[in-house]
Amino acid sequence: MNRQRVAGATAAPRFEAEALAIAAIGPIDFTLAAGDCLGLAAPSGAGKTRLLRAMADLDAHAGSCRLDGHPAEVFSAPDWRRRVMFLPAESAWWFDTPRPHIRPDRLAARLAALDLDTRLLDQPIERISSGQRQRLALIRLLSYNPDVLLLDEPTANLDGPNIERVEALIDEYRQQNDACCIWVGHDRGQLERVATQHLVLDAAGKPTDTPCS
Repeated sequence: MNRQRVAGATAAPRFEAEALAIAAIGPIDFTLAAGDCLGLAAPSGAGKTRLLRAMADLDAHAGSCRLDGHPAEVFSAPDWRRRVMFLPAESAWWFDTPRPHIRPDRLAARLAALDLDTRLLDQPIERISSGQRQRLALIRLLSYNPDVLLLDEPTANLDGPNIERVEALIDEYRQQNDACCIWVGHDRGQLERVATQHLVLDAAGKPTDTPCS
C-alpha cells in the first residue's frame, strides 16, 4: 500500500487523519497542530475535494479523523461539521442576501480585511460578483469559529491583491484561534507560502513523494 505520512508538528495534535480514504482515493495520514496548514495538491479529478468532504464527514469513507484526540464518532454530526468546516470552491446561499448567513462576530473587521463594502451584505446574491461571493463565503465560515478549516481552492476567483488579503486573513485566524487548516490548491507557489506541511496526490488519488514545488 502506498501511504505517505506527513510529518506533524511537535506540539499537541489538533487534527489528525489516519488511513483516510474514499473510494479509490487515498489512504492518507497526517497530523496538524494549532496554527498548522496542510497544502494538498493534485491534478484535477484526483479526488482532493472528496477527501475534504470525507474529513468533514459529509461522505462515507474509510479510516478516521480526530479532533483534539477525540474521534469524529463521539461528536454529533452538526457539532463536528461546525468545528471541522468545509469551504467548497462554489458555496451555496440559502437566503436572498449574504447578511442572514453570517454571524456578526468581527464582521466589520473581516469585511475591511478583505476589501468588501458592508453594503454587500444586503445586496441580492445574484448581483454580487463571484470573487466577492468567494470572500463573503470565507467570512461566513470564520464567523462560526471552526477549529479546522477545510479550504477548497479559496482564492480561485481572485486577483493578486485579494489573494494576498485572503491568505493574510486565514493566517491571522489560525494563529489567533489555535486553528489549523487543509488548503487545496493548484498554485504550487501559493501552497509553498501558506502551508507548513505538504501532501501531493497523483492522478489516481494516491499519495506520492513528489515535492510540492
